[in-house]
Amino acid sequence: MNKITIKMLAKELRLSVSTVSKAISDSHEISPQTKLRVNEMATKLNYVPNHFASSLGTGNSKTIGVVIPEVVDSFFAQAINGIEAVAVEKGYHVMIYLTHENFEKEKTILKDFESGRVDGVLLSVSRETTKTAHINELMKKGVPLVFFDRVINEIATTKITTNDYEMAYKATNHLVKKGCQQILFLSFSNLLSISNKRLDGYKNALQDNGIEISDLNILHFKNDPKKDYLLLKNKLKLPNRADGILASVEKFAFTIYQACEALQLSIPTDVQVISFSNLEAASFMNPPLTTIAQPAFEMGKTAATILMKALARKKSEIAEEDIILPSAFVVRKSTRV
Repeated sequence: MNKITIKMLAKELRLSVSTVSKAISDSHEISPQTKLRVNEMATKLNYVPNHFASSLGTGNSKTIGVVIPEVVDSFFAQAINGIEAVAVEKGYHVMIYLTHENFEKEKTILKDFESGRVDGVLLSVSRETTKTAHINELMKKGVPLVFFDRVINEIATTKITTNDYEMAYKATNHLVKKGCQQILFLSFSNLLSISNKRLDGYKNALQDNGIEISDLNILHFKNDPKKDYLLLKNKLKLPNRADGILASVEKFAFTIYQACEALQLSIPTDVQVISFSNLEAASFMNPPLTTIAQPAFEMGKTAATILMKALARKKSEIAEEDIILPSAFVVRKSTRV
């Protein structure tokens, strides 16, 4: 059977294509009775709207683009759920784009958006992103953009983040209070503000506890699991071995557990571990992982709500604003009781 088009649907209903299109789009110009009639016939004939094609005429794709580094991190999975909870309710489609932590790929994705493929963008930048021209160009085209989690401070728009500095400080202080003196910080970027805030929290907690800050205890991981594993494993082999580790992102927690198991180091007896993580399985790890859990769902929901409000206005500008949502510190058995 041939695919039902809007023209075929209009012919069947003896209505104009414009009327049918507006009825499907829930336009206020069309009466409830006509909308009901159109939608019933659309369901009967199994008509599927082509939202991107319709955007060519209306300038509105009813689609938002969500650009993130990866989805292996449970934070982004939960954030997407929060985004979709808002977008779907407002009649928008959500398209997920992955940069795989690559700046050039991020540039290409945002360039593609300039064609009108999406009405608005929610962006969490890659670990390589320092330049902003590609973001500014998209916004100049009138495409509203909201940052969440990983942000660029120089861009004038709304940014949804969490209290990264305070939580890294609290986690490091917790390790010190539990007896740690040599604490490693595992960093995923020396460029992003989110990573630097967590690093600053770690450093200031050490300083306030009278512990010397050593650059040797700050490991900059390269987003290469095998190399990162060997880097940590070799570090834990040294005579003056670390007795505490703070991981700045979730995936590093698995690297820590693997390295400790390979070296027969007991957690938390030999090494105490804390990680930024939204992993639901953290409580089932052996031992259960002490975590800093970000409000991922709420961050996604808040970002989407702000974008939806902007898209509902004729002039979809977004105010420059910093919205900080608090994370939760969850103590489990990877740190001493």
